[in-house]
Amino acid sequence: MRFFKNGELPPQGHMWFIYGDGGTGKTTLFRDVPGKKKLLISFDLSTDVLRGAKGIDVGIIEQGDMPSIQNKIEQWLNRAVSTYDTIGLDNMSALQNMVLENIDGASKDGRQNYQKLQIWFRTMGTVLRQSNVNVYATAHQIDKGPEFMSGRYEADMNIKTFNAFTSMFDVVGRLYLKDSKRVIELDPEQGNHAKNRLDDRKLINASELFQANQAN
Repeated sequence: MRFFKNGELPPQGHMWFIYGDGGTGKTTLFRDVPGKKKLLISFDLSTDVLRGAKGIDVGIIEQGDMPSIQNKIEQWLNRAVSTYDTIGLDNMSALQNMVLENIDGASKDGRQNYQKLQIWFRTMGTVLRQSNVNVYATAHQIDKGPEFMSGRYEADMNIKTFNAFTSMFDVVGRLYLKDSKRVIELDPEQGNHAKNRLDDRKLINASELFQANQAN
């Protein structure tokens, strides 16, 4: 444990987690994340929207990486946090499935498998939080159906794994289209996965996601 005297607490990078349907622009938003030197690690190969973007390096997971994906990601992140000021992870639904497949192959106990999954994602979230870099992560969305008036939408992740990972994040939001505009819901009282620890905004245009951080 480290202690900081009054006035000596160092600044932290901010962390955003955005989920939504495919094609809503989650990856594109990485262009706007604050940072001068940025790295996006792609787990679903949806990188075309970043072609030509200035100041963004891209790492793409390959088939040969998957049997040792946990070690690969740990190695990449350990190097990245000392090189980049902003890291993107796109997307966590795909990464979770890769990790779970490896864990399933190592254990026959389903409960232990998910416990290991949660621990690994919690550890990754903690490392990122302590790195003081900006972090932007995405996930696909699950629509549970119109019978759910509240809490209809959630990130496509195991719920305990999602909670373990996003507990470190400042912002969790759902990106969707409304009247042909991209908006992000940040209000947990709507019943969906959402929170905003940076300011009091509840529903914003997607283009405004990082403005509060830039103003602080």
